[in-house]
Amino acid sequence: MSVHYPRPLRPGDRVGVTSPSSGIGDELRARFDVAVSDVRARGYEVVVGHCMDGAGHASAPAVDRAAELVSMMTDPGISAVIPPWGGETAIDLLPLLDWDRLRDADPTWLVGYSDLSTVMTPLTLLTGTATVHGNNLMDTPYRPPEGLLSWLDVVAAPQGRPFTQRPPERHRATGRDDYRTQPEVRAYTLDTVGRWTRLDAEEDVEVEGRLIGGCIETLSNLAGTAYLDVTAFARAQAPDGVLAYVEAAGDDAFAICRNLHGMRLAGFFDAANAVLVGRTSAPDAPSLTQRQAVLDALGPLGVPIIADVECGHVPPYLPLVNGARGRVVHTPTRSELTQTLD
Repeated sequence: MSVHYPRPLRPGDRVGVTSPSSGIGDELRARFDVAVSDVRARGYEVVVGHCMDGAGHASAPAVDRAAELVSMMTDPGISAVIPPWGGETAIDLLPLLDWDRLRDADPTWLVGYSDLSTVMTPLTLLTGTATVHGNNLMDTPYRPPEGLLSWLDVVAAPQGRPFTQRPPERHRATGRDDYRTQPEVRAYTLDTVGRWTRLDAEEDVEVEGRLIGGCIETLSNLAGTAYLDVTAFARAQAPDGVLAYVEAAGDDAFAICRNLHGMRLAGFFDAANAVLVGRTSAPDAPSLTQRQAVLDALGPLGVPIIADVECGHVPPYLPLVNGARGRVVHTPTRSELTQTLD
């Protein structure tokens, strides 16, 4: 089984919006409308599904959310699917998804992060379909800073042509924009200087592999199951190894340490040539920082561990394509990630 890349989006294509996890409350409808308008401004038609209710933690019963996601992902008239954002319990969809139907359909882009990792990463591992760990719909109006791309750029990128992203000089370390009072905000507030950091050593890094990963708090619950069998994926798709990436959404360092240990023991990192760790604002623990948690759990791997990558819950966002061939370079003066959809 080879990696299947959906074709690049063209003006006139349709983008489906559904909420496999959390929906949109009335107080955030204005931001949702701005985001949809920005997608349409790129020349795409937007199709909004029925599973969008934001009154509770899930947009609809699990069976309905699963059915709508599969319907959109297998509809030949829809070229990409994106949720408004993540949520809490997308794990309840996994036994309800029609994996054979998803595997047999022409590939469609699935975009998102956070709780959507619970669906996107298994989709790539089980069907070979590439997915985009990047912005959610509500983040779409932001203009990416120099060096980064938006998810809209990635899904329109020509297959086989490498694209390189480099970290901007600043990130946002404090607070988040309030979409209720600022529904049309399009400029990131980047208030803190920061760069990528190698945690395990000081040597330069230049390494390649197939990208695979996602949110620690959600993926750790799949460790050891058929939904997160990276070893089988590596054997079939990445005999030369993978570039694993992980990011902490909000759990403290003790929880992240335990989760990463569990993922390592379950084999998630066995084929890793390197591990990329997303920048996080999650809290440290009294005797353990987030960086120390990563080293405690993943140091025994003996591979480069690069932290503070823009692939998590701290803006801005560096989209990563699960299944793409990646090449990471990190030196005191240069950091970059090149992805090739081949």
